[in-house]
Amino acid sequence: MSSVGLSSEVLKGIDEFVEKLEGHYSKESIQQIKKAYTFSKKAHEGQIRRSGEPYISHPLGVAGILAELQLDSASIITGLLHDTVEDTTVTLEDVESEFGEVVSHLVDGVTKISQIKYRHSHEKQGENIRKMIVAMGKDVRVVLVKLADRLHNMRTLKHMPFEKQARIADETLAIYAPLASRLGISSLKVELEDLSFRYSQPESYYELAQKVSKKRKDREKYIEEVKTVLSDEIGARSNIEFEVSGRSKHLYSIYRKMKSRSVDYDQVYDILAFRICVNSLQECYEALGIVHSKFKPIPGRFKDFIAMAKTNNYQSLHTTVIGPGAERIEIQIRTFEMHDIAEWGIAAHWKYKQESRGDGQVDKTGVEKFNWLRELVSLHQQTRDADEFLENVKTDLMESEIYVFTPKGDVKEFPEGATPIDFAYSIHTDIGSRVVAARVNGKMVSLKYQMKNGDNIDVITSKNQTPSKDWLKFCVTSKAKSKIRTFVKTEQRDKAYNLGVELLEKSLRKEGFSVNRVTSMPEFELFLKDQGCNSIDDFYIRIGYGKITPLHLLKAIMPQEVQTEEEQDQGFIQKALKKVVSKKKSSSPILVDGVSDMLVRFGKCCTPIPGDPIIGFITRGRGITVHRADCERAFEMDQDRQLDVGWSREEVAHGGHVRLRVISHDTPGLLRFVSETFSSLGVNILNAEIKTTRDKKAICHFDIEVRNTSHLLQTTQALARIKGIIGVERVSGS
Repeated sequence: MSSVGLSSEVLKGIDEFVEKLEGHYSKESIQQIKKAYTFSKKAHEGQIRRSGEPYISHPLGVAGILAELQLDSASIITGLLHDTVEDTTVTLEDVESEFGEVVSHLVDGVTKISQIKYRHSHEKQGENIRKMIVAMGKDVRVVLVKLADRLHNMRTLKHMPFEKQARIADETLAIYAPLASRLGISSLKVELEDLSFRYSQPESYYELAQKVSKKRKDREKYIEEVKTVLSDEIGARSNIEFEVSGRSKHLYSIYRKMKSRSVDYDQVYDILAFRICVNSLQECYEALGIVHSKFKPIPGRFKDFIAMAKTNNYQSLHTTVIGPGAERIEIQIRTFEMHDIAEWGIAAHWKYKQESRGDGQVDKTGVEKFNWLRELVSLHQQTRDADEFLENVKTDLMESEIYVFTPKGDVKEFPEGATPIDFAYSIHTDIGSRVVAARVNGKMVSLKYQMKNGDNIDVITSKNQTPSKDWLKFCVTSKAKSKIRTFVKTEQRDKAYNLGVELLEKSLRKEGFSVNRVTSMPEFELFLKDQGCNSIDDFYIRIGYGKITPLHLLKAIMPQEVQTEEEQDQGFIQKALKKVVSKKKSSSPILVDGVSDMLVRFGKCCTPIPGDPIIGFITRGRGITVHRADCERAFEMDQDRQLDVGWSREEVAHGGHVRLRVISHDTPGLLRFVSETFSSLGVNILNAEIKTTRDKKAICHFDIEVRNTSHLLQTTQALARIKGIIGVERVSGS
């Protein structure tokens, strides 16, 4: 797959861009691309990026990445138009009128759903990913445009505020880099990972980059030496056509090895990778034999991804050997075609019907091999909650490392830590729901057993078995988790329904009424609507969950016939509120459902301060715990215990504790300027931790006391203006 030659260039204009496309695209396609550029430039006229460049530089950069992948003209046009609907007055109807239905659908798939209001940023992120996955199931070009968009944004991330850099980098590392990997586009994955690493963990990135840089010359010399030895050996012992290349693994890959093995950089030995490309599958194994006869292979470090290709269609032989100077080196052997697929992934499979047909349809050759795409779309249909969907997608995008065999000899791939429950659900939902045990290599194991490479798995089922909520603790695949959660929710709903029926009958009988009499009254229908119940079944379920009481119903529809004595069956929330009212008048800055003087504590995980958007949860024995609205711990809390909380008018007098991370150049006297800034703004320093790196950077953590979010913003902005400060951000926890 030949390159267009755009991957790392900064395009200055459409003329330079078109010059690169000539010879790769038809004249008609280039004419449409020019038209899309003019359309986008006019739509974004007057808009400026944070870098100071005209906004059109971003769509042009995205289009350049798509052209480097050699996608069709519709994808490149979408790259040029992808922000017009979201950020300008252009509508999808305008796009369809000018560029056709295919481009309109692609632009719609990439467009963020910014018009919808969400409770918190995680929900918005989850819904954005959900829309992208659905659109991707219809046309995978959507995600390729989205990846190009994210890559260009990452290349220009230095112009964003420091706190946004870390958030965007973390999201890229969790979603977009793994997505590029699952699509087999190694070139995009590597660059996304290194850029994310740079901004999410700058201290670790610069420290590792400095260590790698110090040994660059020695490493380059060693790479040339090994390439010569391999070339001479293969050339002397065979007549095959081959190509040998060598490189150092990228920074994030090295960092991941250091973390997984708990070692320093000097103790990571296999950071060099060599590649041998040949023409045929048979020549791959011939080259492997020559390599192993020359260099001693390390036991347990050989993987045959040709016989068992990865789910992203990656194929290659991997072996680690003891090379010259007793150095460990990894050698990958593959055909030239396999190499194209490894570098370009799904783009290498991309075959379009002749553009003269004008239908924009995609030949599914190669594309349909990505079965996990269909599984993600199915997951969307089964999971309504945005947070749960986002968690499942992240799990699904984890690189799978475990290959096991079914009783019939078929190979199945799973993430590390997968158990027989994941295996059973991968075969069929009914088998997963009825699994009771498993045989691994002929021996009985428990359902908690973590499968290993090469295991032969045979699951045992029972008609009497049903999924257990405890299974969620040790299964890892999104399909298994989704099916188990669905069953548990249905079971709980059924229990709540039966309990609701029983409670209503008992309560009405005690007051001298029958269920038939009450539910046949016209006022009952009005009550259901007022409570937001879609049906009487929904009403029973809400009673079972304690959200509505039978006496509440009677007071609403027959107030004159019901005694005014206190309700016997108050819901959990009402009971809990009584328990948490403080006996003494307090000066709490928090209002709970509009009421002050509650027993309130703040979550140490996120340390909210006055001005932060907040949510509250009833916690047994601790009153009400208040979290920031975007706190990850809050997402894990029981939503039935959530309360409406807010800051009282006296909030300014209370203030709160905040931790700041300040990254700066290691300059003498800089700490004095920081301290003076804190003092001038009336900020009290509770604790300070300072660490310097080898590349002359200083990482400072300050625990400070501020009045509210406005005071905090004033402080961070003042610190950022100090010469030598690289970035300032608020971090969670103490």
